[in-house]
Amino acid sequence: MSKIILSADSICDLNQELIEKYNIHTTPYTIVIGENTYKDNVDITPSDIYKAYWEEGILPKTASINVGEYYNYFKPWVDDGYEIIHITLASVLTSSYNNCNLAATDLDGVHIIDSQNLSVGTGLLVLKAAELIEEGLGAQEIVERLKKHREKILMSFILDNLEFLHAGGRCSKITSLSSSVLKIKPVINVDNLSGSMSPGSKYRGNLDKSIVKYIKNKISSYENINDEKIFIVHSGIDDSYIDLAKETIKKMMDFKEIHITRASCTISSHCGPNTLGIAFETK
Repeated sequence: MSKIILSADSICDLNQELIEKYNIHTTPYTIVIGENTYKDNVDITPSDIYKAYWEEGILPKTASINVGEYYNYFKPWVDDGYEIIHITLASVLTSSYNNCNLAATDLDGVHIIDSQNLSVGTGLLVLKAAELIEEGLGAQEIVERLKKHREKILMSFILDNLEFLHAGGRCSKITSLSSSVLKIKPVINVDNLSGSMSPGSKYRGNLDKSIVKYIKNKISSYENINDEKIFIVHSGIDDSYIDLAKETIKKMMDFKEIHITRASCTISSHCGPNTLGIAFETK
């Protein structure tokens, strides 16, 4: 049986407990604030990003993992005779997937998978890979199964407001102001066939009521949900909202595992604080 290293971009947003349990390795994106560069969740946190924006008016920029970084990250394992399965952020959202493939051309046994997702949507695919490794499957067979499984992963999130999307040039000032004044909480859906994002439902009112409606709508929209696990991911939000999301999920469906995790700087810098998302799988 071949030796396999399971690896992923750090934006998979798995919590430390799961990373340690399944021996998952991660490599971070770069965060740029002014003239300073940092490694996502290594020497900077989402709270630092918000502070830079609120106090200095600086919206951090994110930089993809480059070819050299991937090469240097993989090479010690390749030299030690390991095969590597590495899962990236959706290729439509970043150049990291292409960079990763370029790095792998000069290394034997490195298998790159486009998650066609982001955050814990990617994380669910990483956990599926961990399960297949534990079953003793070979790397190539795992890759083929993951390519089929990624289309079963459903990821979405609800935003408190559009301020950070506007600051990053992803929506107009008028749209952002209208959302704030009318207390509209937009939902963003991730297309698991490509990884692209598109607007979903819009809820009007307070965040707590909107979160309940969002979760109820998402879970009730599918009849064939896998009850093994569901993720709640947030970009920094009061615990009361997390508890509310968890209780709403429990009322809707009896999942065996409900995992709660915080989004990385890369994800948080685009959506801003008080964003909450869920990710689960269909059978």
